Amino acid sequence: MSRKRHKEKPDKANAEDEASKNTGTTPIEKLPAQTFDEYQCSGNVEVDFHWLCALLDMKDIPAVSTRQPTSPTTETEGGDTEESQLETNGAPCWSKPCLQVELDDEDPLSAKYLKISGWKVDERIARVLHKMLPSLSKLLSLQFWQAGLTDRMVISLVNTISLCSNLRDVTLEGNHLPGQSYHLLLSEDSVLTHLALRNNGIGDEGARLIGSALSTTRSANKNLVSLNLAFNAIGDAGATYIAQGLRLNRALLVLSLSNNQIGDSGAGHLAAILGEFPLTHEEVVERRKMLLEKTQTSSVRVDWDQPADQLPLVASSGSLSTGKGENKGKKKEASKKEDNPSANKENPKSNKKSSDLKVSQGKAAKQGGKEKQLSAQEEKSNTSLNEQGELEEVENPLLDQSVQHRDGEITLPGNTNLSSLNLAGNRITEKSLPLFLKSLEKQGEGGGLLRLCLQRNRFPADCECYVKIKELMTFKA
Repeated sequence: MSRKRHKEKPDKANAEDEASKNTGTTPIEKLPAQTFDEYQCSGNVEVDFHWLCALLDMKDIPAVSTRQPTSPTTETEGGDTEESQLETNGAPCWSKPCLQVELDDEDPLSAKYLKISGWKVDERIARVLHKMLPSLSKLLSLQFWQAGLTDRMVISLVNTISLCSNLRDVTLEGNHLPGQSYHLLLSEDSVLTHLALRNNGIGDEGARLIGSALSTTRSANKNLVSLNLAFNAIGDAGATYIAQGLRLNRALLVLSLSNNQIGDSGAGHLAAILGEFPLTHEEVVERRKMLLEKTQTSSVRVDWDQPADQLPLVASSGSLSTGKGENKGKKKEASKKEDNPSANKENPKSNKKSSDLKVSQGKAAKQGGKEKQLSAQEEKSNTSLNEQGELEEVENPLLDQSVQHRDGEITLPGNTNLSSLNLAGNRITEKSLPLFLKSLEKQGEGGGLLRLCLQRNRFPADCECYVKIKELMTFKA
């Protein structure tokens, strides 16, 4: 009996040596914590992942594969990539679990890219990832491809992302969520700048939630610059919701809706927001409320019998930005930083009666028509500010001072921040092409769309309007 026990000891020691090779630890190291919650992550994915799985009593712990930096997958002009073309509508065939890690250099603490590809993530693996991710200070990108995620996992992931200092790029592909929780990844306070949601079976309801996350009259996502919704089931209604979200969103630069089910109706709504468009009744009402709020916090004293839509836009000198040259030359980049909310706060001391400016009610009453009065006052305010070399930075597009008033409507210049729109592989016919051409012509040379993909739709490549669109885009590029 003693001889048998003596023989087992070296076998156990060899097993520990073998395990230490796989985890990067030495044989003398013991389990660093008694419980999962007590474990302190080191930032070494290979070590932390193994110990956290062990603390959850997992028998078959997925392997960790590390590699050196590789070039990222790029989207072709038609919006196709090798993985995005794979069908995921049926039951996926799970592969052998392996957590892929890309390091920034040879330092094991420099993980910058994590990918789970083709194997099902269960609740325990999800717990491990959510505990480990915040410790990866250099992590930039996270990808789940056909990982069997659930709505509950995605909700937890959203909370985890907010704790990751540099994570800005997330990809969820081939993960069908019954609750359509994808929109939570682009909420108003989301820090993500790039989000890919290809091949997730997102339909019109999911598109509605995503559109509302892009913007409403009161809120808007301010950080996301790239959104990929290719290879889903988005139809005309869904495209209309996305277009609605783009009306007041001024952050998004790149949008892909390729390989969906969008026809002329949905395409028409997308084309409409590229050029100038009239405000809806809801937007007009919200604009008036915001004008009232701005006036209440400014140094301008008004006569409250005056219609709300006639209130001037002049703000206190303390709330003005340093100069119009700074604001006029600003352009959004892919690495856009969060806005500083303190920069938009009004100075409460500016309400002193000694500095109040009185607006004559009689003068306003003599002007003909509400829209003309507001237009004149806005123009006067803009002129006054320009003469001083100062311009107030407007955060909400509803307060854009370049709005126009005609035919009883208030018209916005349109979304000229979106620079790339991919609608390849949909159901668009010649009917909606003139709408795109009209909007693109109105955008002119002052910015706007620089790339418009309309290949593989239901119109001939040599039709006159499409040829004109391609010529116009070539000129703008």
